[in-house]
Amino acid sequence: MSQKVHPYIPNMVPEVQAEMLKVIGAESIMELYSCIPEELQFKEEMKLPPSLTEYELRRHIEGLLNKNTSTKENLNFLGAGCWQHFIPAVCDEINQRSEFLTAYAGEPYEDHGRFQALFEYQSLVAELVDMDVVNVPTFDWGQAAATAVRMAARITGRNRVLLAKSVAPERSKIMINYGTPDLQFEFVQFDTQSGAMDLADLKAKLTDDVAAVYFENPSYLGFIEAQGPEISKLLKGNDSLMVVGVDPISLGVLAPPSHYGADIVCGDLQPLGMHMNFSGGQAGFIATRDEVKFVQEYPSRLFGIVPTVKEGEYGFGDVAYERTSFALREKGKESVGTQTALWGITAGVYLALLGPEGMQEVGQTIMQNSQYAVQQLNQLTGVTGSRLESPFFKEFIVDFNQTRLSVEQINQRLIEKKIFGGKDLSQEFPEFGQSALFCVTEVHTKEDIDHLVQSIKEILTK
Repeated sequence: MSQKVHPYIPNMVPEVQAEMLKVIGAESIMELYSCIPEELQFKEEMKLPPSLTEYELRRHIEGLLNKNTSTKENLNFLGAGCWQHFIPAVCDEINQRSEFLTAYAGEPYEDHGRFQALFEYQSLVAELVDMDVVNVPTFDWGQAAATAVRMAARITGRNRVLLAKSVAPERSKIMINYGTPDLQFEFVQFDTQSGAMDLADLKAKLTDDVAAVYFENPSYLGFIEAQGPEISKLLKGNDSLMVVGVDPISLGVLAPPSHYGADIVCGDLQPLGMHMNFSGGQAGFIATRDEVKFVQEYPSRLFGIVPTVKEGEYGFGDVAYERTSFALREKGKESVGTQTALWGITAGVYLALLGPEGMQEVGQTIMQNSQYAVQQLNQLTGVTGSRLESPFFKEFIVDFNQTRLSVEQINQRLIEKKIFGGKDLSQEFPEFGQSALFCVTEVHTKEDIDHLVQSIKEILTK
């Protein structure tokens, strides 16, 4: 039986396969898979779909994508880890340049300004979080947080990590998966009225084998944790490190974690010039002080600036490259992949464009919009606009427990009105009952918020 050559699977031409097998000394393709146990091998014939032309394939994929309903058609109040912010056109213009578009973080590739662009990104984020050292971006906030606590464990020589129970469940799962079995994790409870960390519970669990405590500020639940200095004091007394996750767009109006004792800061770059991309386009960052014990534990690349042999000329390149798995694959702190360098360049463009005043203006607009939304929601019968007593930034828990409807029912009816409502928290945080996490940013107008409130009012009164 003749072998069919599939256009999307490389090296299927029989003559090419035969030549490749001869070079490596194998008799057949199946010999390459001899290490796979017989019982795990698929014996039947694979029923691949018929091959399509490039045009047919494009139409097929576009047809699938067109089934999605996006924020272009619906008013959106979803957040919870992927937020809708305004994207300046210059961010897309620069990250689509050919010398940046394939800004792979490994080697070898030619550098047409990529190293400098990443150095500038690192410098801008460092200024934003008021730290000294920032890495080339990780894949997302979850990986940044997981790597940050592993760094803390290597620095302290300890193996227990305490996580605030208010941390995003998706992130805590990533951290636990990434740290196990080397690290043990335990949750610290929080006050269900304010959201603040339970300091009594923290003290009880703060034993001499705790490497770090990780919490987020603003938190996944939206509230601002005001106990940073108290938490830091407890940790310093135990020689444990404080790792804080942060939404960087909040730092135009809120103090950075370094100001209340954070040793390692991490977070998500997506608010800084990245489209939501159906939850894609994520990138994480890690920041620390410029101390050897921290720098040596970064697994990812760090770019620096140095003078060249020509007076007045400067070059950009790796700092302490030998600690990465690129340099010493078997001895690297962690195995580091391609990273998301393009999103780092994008975040650098966003921060350079806005500057300190622009970041402050965006932050103030967000807080004014979210405060207005809560005030209007509070006027609805049976609805509590903000379930928690603490101040909040752009996200807040709306309590629907006193209404006759579940969050699922409310959200379904909002979709019928072309509105994405808040994230249903009933599964992740059952202690809040029928509550939802809403997100309001600078893209929402007064009319948008009024439309949401009026729509919920109509749903509740039917």
